[in-house]
Amino acid sequence: MKAIQSWLTLTLVAVLISACSAVSSTDGGAGEVEIRSGTIEQISLTQMQTNHDSGVGAVLGGLGGLGIGSLIGRGTGRDVAMVAGALAGAVGGNYAEKKKYDQPVEAQQIIVRVTSGVLVSVTQPINSSLGKGMKVYIQGSGNEARVVPQGG
Repeated sequence: MKAIQSWLTLTLVAVLISACSAVSSTDGGAGEVEIRSGTIEQISLTQMQTNHDSGVGAVLGGLGGLGIGSLIGRGTGRDVAMVAGALAGAVGGNYAEKKKYDQPVEAQQIIVRVTSGVLVSVTQPINSSLGKGMKVYIQGSGNEARVVPQGG
């Protein structure tokens, strides 16, 4: 029975720690950033989904569930209640975090004709300094792309 308890405890700790780890797809160090130039063809208002998967809600919920589970039963029953409470708390905390922080925000879809003639669409938070016909740079690519005015 001690082996099962140890295994469940290690599994719970691994789940909680992995919820805290942050995975980054971009290189945080010095490196090259792709910059393209072009002219804004069209700007339209839209919404974009935010992404706040920090894992804090899951960790706090798991710890709360673990604490509540420790108040239930004795011996093996308490161990089971602690694991179940931690798992239920982690799921509930993650749900609450997403419900509160992952709300759509106002954004703009910008279509830029780059110097090569290709049209590029970028969705980003609203930048009121951008307008149709303006010369701009597109910094980055994919979800990280941003349209900024050319200075000068």
